[in-house]
Amino acid sequence: MDIVLRAAIAFVFIWIVTRVVGRRELSSMEPFDLILLVVIGDLVQQGVTQSDYSMLGAVLVISTFALLTVATSYLSFRFRRLRPALEGEPLILIENGRVLEDNLRRERLTLEEVTAEARLNQIGDLSDVRFAVLETNGQISFVS
Repeated sequence: MDIVLRAAIAFVFIWIVTRVVGRRELSSMEPFDLILLVVIGDLVQQGVTQSDYSMLGAVLVISTFALLTVATSYLSFRFRRLRPALEGEPLILIENGRVLEDNLRRERLTLEEVTAEARLNQIGDLSDVRFAVLETNGQISFVS
């Protein structure tokens, strides 16, 4: 039971860290970020299983993570009020051609990053954008 409790604590900690890191950072991972995630995964494994290298220990940890992932998804589906906390909310970055600096700062985005995304969407000038929304998956949607 100890291993299940440690896995649950690790799951909650990882969930909190991913929420703090931010959507945009997670959607545009660099090679170093990927390596860092692998290292974090190894460190989590060591903290969760300690010196338990048995198959039962691995099955318990994986099952706990899977169960908590499904539970989080179900809670988000079933209880609308929990959805913003569990999944996040879309955030408006540009409204009627006006850049919302406070929202950019909140997500640690630069104007250059938004402009680059606009260019990738064949938008030459941000003043032509009715809305730009940072979606919960980290992508920016543009409505002209």
